[in-house]
Amino acid sequence: MRREVEILNPLGLHARPAAEFVRCVHTFESEITIRKGEERFSAHSILEVLSANLDCGTRIVIEAIGSDAKQALDRLERLLLEFKEQEQNEQV
Repeated sequence: MRREVEILNPLGLHARPAAEFVRCVHTFESEITIRKGEERFSAHSILEVLSANLDCGTRIVIEAIGSDAKQALDRLERLLLEFKEQEQNEQV
């Protein structure tokens, strides 16, 4: 399964949200990867997620393979939206 999403957090997926994203990934049994263009990054690795340079406006595809793939994609997409809301609330 895969889902295309856009990074909407104004600061992109910097260290704090990237770490939270990876922690969330580890709660699922599915193998989860991030595709940015032709590049693939393991969503299980904070170093790989950070090296993907996921800036605001970047479109990515999150891929999940496993028994809980749909739940993983749903939760990760929601989490990325929450990051945008958290960042906006911190700026106020």
